[in-house]
Amino acid sequence: MEITCYRDPEIKREKRTLPATTYNLAVQLFSRCDAKSLFVPIRNMQYLAIIDREEFVFVDGGRKCWVDIAWQNFRSQKRESLDDPIEYEAVYYKENQAAVMRRLQREFPLALYAMMEKQAPHQPAKVIKFKSKSATDTTQ
Repeated sequence: MEITCYRDPEIKREKRTLPATTYNLAVQLFSRCDAKSLFVPIRNMQYLAIIDREEFVFVDGGRKCWVDIAWQNFRSQKRESLDDPIEYEAVYYKENQAAVMRRLQREFPLALYAMMEKQAPHQPAKVIKFKSKSATDTTQ
């Protein structure tokens, strides 16, 4: 699937932190996909998150292909452990997005967990045991 997104001029940029669990889960899901982008529906908000190697963008279902907020410049290399929060920059392309940002920080991780749940194996793995050749077996 391919979506073309547009951006209005940048209105505001601010430094923020993202919990490690959210960032790590997003990166893990992205690494599993074969495409250049991962699409994560945030159903409770009618938003679509688009994750790629450089940023996470959030598109409102009402505005279709216009980016409202982007999370950019993740500084994962600055953390000392995988449990440390990640510094990033939130870029706003629309006025008055503080309430949307608060909801995204609450709903985005839930959408990631829901996606992970769908991709999780639903049956236990089976290990097939093969008979091994004994050291004394010389037949070939």
